[in-house]
Amino acid sequence: MAKKPIFVATHPRACSTAFERVFMTRHEDLTCIHEPFGDAFYYGPERLGERFENDEQARQESGFAKSTFKSVLDGLDKESEEVRRPLYEKELFCVPLYSPIRQGKRLFIKDIMHYLVPPGRQPPSIAPSLLSKKRGVGTSGATSQGNDKDNHATTNGAVSNGLKKPSPPYPYGTEPEPNNPTVVPEEILRKFHFTFLIRHPAKSIPSYYRCTVPPLDDVTGFYNFMPNEAGYDELRRVFDYLRSVGHIGPQVAGYSPDHVTEKTGGEIEICVVDADDLLDDPSGIIQAYCKSVGLDFTPEMLCWNTEEDHKQAKDAFEKWKGFHEDAIHSSDLRPRMHHKRPKTPVKEDHTWVEKFGPEAAQAIRDTVNQNIDDYEHLKQFALRAPPQY
Repeated sequence: MAKKPIFVATHPRACSTAFERVFMTRHEDLTCIHEPFGDAFYYGPERLGERFENDEQARQESGFAKSTFKSVLDGLDKESEEVRRPLYEKELFCVPLYSPIRQGKRLFIKDIMHYLVPPGRQPPSIAPSLLSKKRGVGTSGATSQGNDKDNHATTNGAVSNGLKKPSPPYPYGTEPEPNNPTVVPEEILRKFHFTFLIRHPAKSIPSYYRCTVPPLDDVTGFYNFMPNEAGYDELRRVFDYLRSVGHIGPQVAGYSPDHVTEKTGGEIEICVVDADDLLDDPSGIIQAYCKSVGLDFTPEMLCWNTEEDHKQAKDAFEKWKGFHEDAIHSSDLRPRMHHKRPKTPVKEDHTWVEKFGPEAAQAIRDTVNQNIDDYEHLKQFALRAPPQY
């Protein structure tokens, strides 16, 4: 069976960029795409995020003020076009991205899953630019019901071309798909090989908070902490949805928990990586992950210390300044020297008070508590490294 583009779905501050750097070493067979859907989520005429809703200047200066979910998918399609060697170029338009006729590199996409889901559990509906039937992974060449005659993206029936636009654009006023929590049609979601990366919220939430307060906020451009950007709720709902429609599972990569019956027949097995497992045993977890997604593992994947490696990372992570500095300046992924023992909630609170103050510590604690159930739900499927003999 031909291999679909890999989509690593995650939440903020999950060590996902370090994970991504592992696969960026595979210059010969993978093309890595770093968080493309944030462009449409934060800045474009179909934006879902509230962070820059009242900052038109920031949206324009981002360079992504015209990005829609359609244009992001078209960009993925273009990336794949550039690395394919089609046998029948004139017939390329009718050949799916993952068809054997399209040879070349496989796409490896890492992105924040809440970029595809309306925040605050608002009822989802399909993005206007994706309403009409699309081909391939992208949507180029299709006329969308969500565009006007001049190809300007529209939301709620209004043209978002700088002359007339709704504010905010969501809800769109379009039709939903049954049970689909995203703004992307299920037929497009099916074109990806979804895997998941998680981290305990007691580690990710304070890390994210740090990016939204001085002095780092002047680098990131994120000037306030928004609990609804934690991302666990959305990640869990998309995970459960993909299971329910048979896109992932029922097989579980590496092992099956007692209450999950492992069967054959699922096209893509459930593959969830926990960041702590990754940091404790990078080689074992990456080896198991590669087996799940159909890649050959080599130990050289865990080292990236060439000029080409560093330039690739710097270019890829440039648009999200301040979030990826550790990953940019890293050269490899090694096991932690000492496994970190879990702190008690009391010790965690004390640490956060010392770092951020009592009010901030309470906001962090509240957000952590709100997301633990979703994390633990996903954690039960976490990938295990193969036994060493």
